[in-house]
Amino acid sequence: MSQDELQTLADRVAELVTERGGRLAPDAEVEANVTVTRIRHGLTRFANSFVHQHVGEDTRSVRLELAVDGRTSIASSSALDIDRLTELVDATIEGARLQPVDPHWPGATPQQALVVAEHADQATLDPEPEQRARLVRDFVDAGPELAGAGYVDTESTQLAFASTAGQRAAATSTRATIDGIHQTPTSAGSAHQTSLALADLDGTAVGERAAHRARRSAEFVDLAPSEIEVVLGPEAVATILTFLGAYGFNGKAHLEGSSFVRIGEGQFDEAITLRNDPADPRAIGTPIDAEGTPRRTTTLVEAGVSRALAHDRRTALRAGTESTGDAVPGGASMGAVPTSLALQPGGTPPEQLIADVRRGLLITQFHYCRVLDPKTLVVTGLTRNGTFLVEDGAVTGAVGNLRFTESFVDALGPGRVRGVGDDDRYADAEFGPGMVIAPSLHLASWHFTGGAAG
Repeated sequence: MSQDELQTLADRVAELVTERGGRLAPDAEVEANVTVTRIRHGLTRFANSFVHQHVGEDTRSVRLELAVDGRTSIASSSALDIDRLTELVDATIEGARLQPVDPHWPGATPQQALVVAEHADQATLDPEPEQRARLVRDFVDAGPELAGAGYVDTESTQLAFASTAGQRAAATSTRATIDGIHQTPTSAGSAHQTSLALADLDGTAVGERAAHRARRSAEFVDLAPSEIEVVLGPEAVATILTFLGAYGFNGKAHLEGSSFVRIGEGQFDEAITLRNDPADPRAIGTPIDAEGTPRRTTTLVEAGVSRALAHDRRTALRAGTESTGDAVPGGASMGAVPTSLALQPGGTPPEQLIADVRRGLLITQFHYCRVLDPKTLVVTGLTRNGTFLVEDGAVTGAVGNLRFTESFVDALGPGRVRGVGDDDRYADAEFGPGMVIAPSLHLASWHFTGGAAG
């Protein structure tokens, strides 16, 4: 299906809602948002330095969010013929009539112009599988004596949106990722690269970085739990930012009192400026959100001061403001989640961040992080795939994985950020690739509470 065909189908389903609503609920207001999506996903997985999965998937679906006099129901289908779609609309109308009134239903999305441009690479819409395989080969060849594992994937999303209130929008996005580890008998090193264009990925560079970390970690010592200075690589920083966005700068969490955010207060170090920036030329994602609202750039933290929240139309209605275009599927329960986070980089190379550490740790990645207290954003988790001791400005050896318990807010608090790297890039984070652009950070301290076992 072409982009035009997707839009035609979305328009037709919206028309069906009006037609069928007039028959099944003639005395009620029936309104709806319709999203038609085509996703093409290509995946190449490898382990023990061999490809073991090489697959492609091309799916099409319709998602219908419908309300009858404010009583809402959501349904979806991958059957796109008109008879099945008519059945879908009828069943969703009947289902909505059985629901209680949804007090936060904001109505069908009204007509609005797009704010940011579409970001897509034509060559990444449907690339040849051999291109992914070549990236795997380059990654593996960078550590010939090591065991490589990971994946290379591409994903293109074409969607069309139509509402009974007149909003219409179509968009395309692309993403490509290589993520892998190299392993010795006693260690592993990881590396990651994501872009909207497959041609931007460099399997050799990613493989060399992972192999270097694995070799350097082959012999390690266990470090006693302590509070210690750290340099966090982009992956570790991206995990922090993901939690800040999902649990803190989420408009629903703020309305319900579980967020740490206090608008207008200097909760972070002055070195921290955090934006949700779908207008960034590197940004991955469509220019509309799950409700069909145009996405726009929002400064969440400016020079340490909390400035704004992410809103969808539901939370914006409750807060008396406008949606920032951050609705996600399932947002009625989850709330708005910023998915184009970008931490403003500094001017310091990561090597200099390390050189400025008297005694501390270099951490490349966090793993299995879980929130203990959302109000203070105290999180526990582990280090993974490359943790190193830094003494007098130089990496002197590897240490075993450590467990931490840390407030992500306090860790970035006033006076706690000693340096911000100039190496910002897309980094893998807790909710997946293509959501966070982050540089390395030098922090005054981090609370480690145990080894990998507890």
